[in-house]
Amino acid sequence: MRLNTFTERLPFKAPLCPDNLFGHLIATAVPGVEEWRDGVYRRTLRLPFGCGIASLRPLTDHVACTVELSDERDLTEALDLCRFLLDLDVDPAEVDGALSSDPLLAQLVLSAPGRRVPRTVDGAEFAIRAVLGQQVSTKAARTHAARLVSRYGTPVRDLFLFPLEFDVAELAMPESRRRTMAALLEALQSGLDLSPTADRAVAREWLTALPGFGPWTVESIAMRSLGDPDAFLPTDLGIRLAAKALGLPSTPGALVRRSEVWRPWRAYAVQHLWATGDHEVNRIPA
Repeated sequence: MRLNTFTERLPFKAPLCPDNLFGHLIATAVPGVEEWRDGVYRRTLRLPFGCGIASLRPLTDHVACTVELSDERDLTEALDLCRFLLDLDVDPAEVDGALSSDPLLAQLVLSAPGRRVPRTVDGAEFAIRAVLGQQVSTKAARTHAARLVSRYGTPVRDLFLFPLEFDVAELAMPESRRRTMAALLEALQSGLDLSPTADRAVAREWLTALPGFGPWTVESIAMRSLGDPDAFLPTDLGIRLAAKALGLPSTPGALVRRSEVWRPWRAYAVQHLWATGDHEVNRIPA
């Protein structure tokens, strides 16, 4: 496949904390679709006129971006997706100022200003991966996804597009989660929009009605696929442990009530809370 190459600078408002941003993308990367090599994160793109590969390197004042495209008409869309993936259009001063007004979050914000929310370039892909990751470890979720890619992925040079259609009967998971996956695939084919421009309320309502979609899955998709800056995960174990350590409520209902003061930036509070744990998603590999 012949690809046209374009090199761009992706500017952002400083500061930018790359640790959890690239760390999360690297730690959860699906083999064959994404990779981290020599300080560059690479992944495939599904685009209106074709496909491509984005290569992203974090630098002090910008992200160096190279996109390889099968159709040059996709350049603007590809760059927009890269900016969305890295959450480069937010004003970190506004977010940090709001969250640091809470004395229990202030030190976290001060120690790592400019945290962004790691997102996705394909909302449908992320939703499928979210179901694959239900009740299993990050490593197991990557393994499930890699098997799908090797069986159904579309080659783009040395990588593959993540498949959005496949036989759920082949998934090595409980029957209940196969039903959940089948329901999601049917919804996506029936018009469920999980793009950054989707109506978030409509998408949440549709997702919530699907079997096997609890609050954690719905809010994870809202955060990373829809780009909702106020998405919140009060049932997440890592969030509850971090909250307890900071002196915040650790039961979901009480934590939701306490989180009202972080609105409309609760997705960023999630990043700060997650970062209190010793997990590979919080650091870029040496």
